[in-house]
Amino acid sequence: MFWSAAPAPDSTPRPSSLDEAQRTANDAAGWVEENWSTWLSNGLRIVLIILIAVAMRHLIRRAITKLIARMNRTAQAVDGTALGSLLVNAERRRQRSEAIGSVLRSVASFLVMGTAALTVLSVLKINLAPLLASAGVAGVAIGFGARNLVTDFLSGVFMILEDQYGVGDTIDAGVASGEVIEVGLRVTKLRGTDGEIWYVRNGEVKRIGNLSQGWATAGVDVQVRSDEDLDRVREVIVRTGEDMQKAEPWSERLWEPVEVLGLNAIYLDSVVIRVSAKTMPGKALGVERELRWRIKRALDAEGIRLMGRPVEPDLETVDPAAAVAAPSVLANPTSPQSQATAPIPAPAPVPPGATLGKGISIG
Repeated sequence: MFWSAAPAPDSTPRPSSLDEAQRTANDAAGWVEENWSTWLSNGLRIVLIILIAVAMRHLIRRAITKLIARMNRTAQAVDGTALGSLLVNAERRRQRSEAIGSVLRSVASFLVMGTAALTVLSVLKINLAPLLASAGVAGVAIGFGARNLVTDFLSGVFMILEDQYGVGDTIDAGVASGEVIEVGLRVTKLRGTDGEIWYVRNGEVKRIGNLSQGWATAGVDVQVRSDEDLDRVREVIVRTGEDMQKAEPWSERLWEPVEVLGLNAIYLDSVVIRVSAKTMPGKALGVERELRWRIKRALDAEGIRLMGRPVEPDLETVDPAAAVAAPSVLANPTSPQSQATAPIPAPAPVPPGATLGKGISIG
């Protein structure tokens, strides 16, 4: 007896007839023919949008870069001259222009590419309402979580745009003071008087005192004896200031003649004369030291003696009489108060056989 194995059924779906297969192929071809123009149109629009966005981004960034380069060339042209040393700091201008250029390039790229992305999504018939709502919620959450970072960044942007200070300026930022060595969008670096470096977040700065803008004032107090001829002292000081203004490098640092303002204080044996001069920003301390040096030598040459500053009373000094206690009535042993506080003496012992009251005797 012979056994034959039946062939396994084919699981692949096959058209039941040639007509059905032909109908399916015709439907697919018709669907492709009906939609290929839409696909081609949308694809070309997307490619065109991307090309235009990339070209615009490149042109805008190139224009910003050229503008920054022109600003740097202007700063370098006057660097090293008298005007440049007074009004322009090349490193400060360079860092300020680079920071502004970086911000402008980032903003331009974000706006151009963001607009292009939204346009592409609209071409693809994607509903942008849920996406924009989600982006808004995410932006609010990120804003609350990183509010300090956003505050530092915005403060740095406005600080740079307004040119509140720059590299080389000596500033007082409240939380720290010193010479600015680097300006960033988030952090400003200061070099303190002892050489330390302070990293100050721009969002923490509430007020700025710039000691390097405009002009500075050098003030010197000259204390002489009260019996000196004040007109002669004034003449010597003015002549010393004129000689100093003609010498280098003080001729550039002194912007106006040295002026004697008058008496600043009067004591029993001396008077204090106030001397002032308008100087280049940041050079007041050096001018004061040199002016004191020259005035001292000039007064010594004229035989005018200087006086020391009188010793001012120290309010914190303890009065020696404060340690002496006030007189007390208890210190006098004969006073009634002292006798009232004296201890009561112990009773005298009673001898044997003595009679106490009511016939009670001690045997």
